[in-house]
Amino acid sequence: MGNRVGARELYEGLLGHEGTDAYGEVVTPWLDRAQGGYRTSLAVAAECSGWWTAYRTDDSVLSLHRQLYALSRVSDILLLGRQPSGDAVDDVMPWPAFPDHEYLGLFGALGMTPAGAGAGRGFDPVLHEIVEVEQADDPRSPIEVTGVLWPGLMLGDLVFDRAGVRVRAGAEHAQRGVADRSPLYWGFRRRHRPTVDLSQGWGGNSQWATGLRLDYRTSSGDRLNVDGDRPIDGSPVLGLDHPENLSPQERLLTPRERRELLRHRCLLRTPEAAADLAALAPWEKELTPFDWILPAGEE
Repeated sequence: MGNRVGARELYEGLLGHEGTDAYGEVVTPWLDRAQGGYRTSLAVAAECSGWWTAYRTDDSVLSLHRQLYALSRVSDILLLGRQPSGDAVDDVMPWPAFPDHEYLGLFGALGMTPAGAGAGRGFDPVLHEIVEVEQADDPRSPIEVTGVLWPGLMLGDLVFDRAGVRVRAGAEHAQRGVADRSPLYWGFRRRHRPTVDLSQGWGGNSQWATGLRLDYRTSSGDRLNVDGDRPIDGSPVLGLDHPENLSPQERLLTPRERRELLRHRCLLRTPEAAADLAALAPWEKELTPFDWILPAGEE
C-alpha cells in the first residue's frame, strides 16, 4: 500500500475541519488521491484467504491491517451523531456527521457495500451491533431488530462495520442497560457506552499499529476473529480446576458468556459471577478477548 495517502490522514482531517462541508472539503480531495492503488490494496482483505498471516513478514500486509483499522476510526466518528446520549465527552464535542449518501459514498468509493439494514429482519450478531434495547415482557422473547440507526459495511466477504440497531428482546437474551451500555470490545469510540480496543493506552503513533477485527461471511459459513489464536475455553491443565490461558476475570465468565462476548463484542446480560467480578474491578478492562477463537464447528 503506497504512502501517498492513508486513512489516518483522513481521520485527522475530519477532526480538524471547522466548516460545514467536511465531505466536499476533506473527503472528496482525499478520495481523489486514494483512487487506484489504495482501493486495490484494500481489496486484498475482501477474501478470507489467509492474507493476514503474513503481517510479520510482508510490510504491505502490515500496512493493510493498519489502514483497515484507521478507516474503522473514520467510520466511528462519523456515526457518533446517530447514537444515543451518554456521559462521555463526545456529547459536547462537534463531531462531523454525514448523511447516508455521503457516508456510503465515502466507503463505497473504497469498494464497500451496505449490509445489515432493514427493521424486522432477523437479528444477526455478525452484522448487527445492539445500540438500544427495548425489554420485552416475556423474558424468553428472542432478539428482534426494530430499527436501524446506521448501515453496516462489507468489503467483499469481510464485515468491515456492523449496522447499528435497536432491538426488542427478553431479559434471558439481552438485558437493557447491559447489551446496549456495557463496554464494547473491538471498538474505538461510541457516544453512549465505553469501548475497549487495543489502541487504548498507547502513544500518538503506536496506537495506529492496531489491526481491525477480521470477521468473514463466506459461502461456506462465518469465520470470526480469524487472526485470533487463543481457544475461548482455554486449555485444560492437569491437576488444576481451571483452564490455562484464561485470566482470572475470564474464568469467571461462563462458557456461554464468553461466546456471547466474542460474537456480539459485548456482554448481553449481567454475568452470573457479577459479585466475584466486582472484587476484581475494573474487571471489564482486564478482559482480553481480542485473540479468542471458537472451537471448530461453532462459528
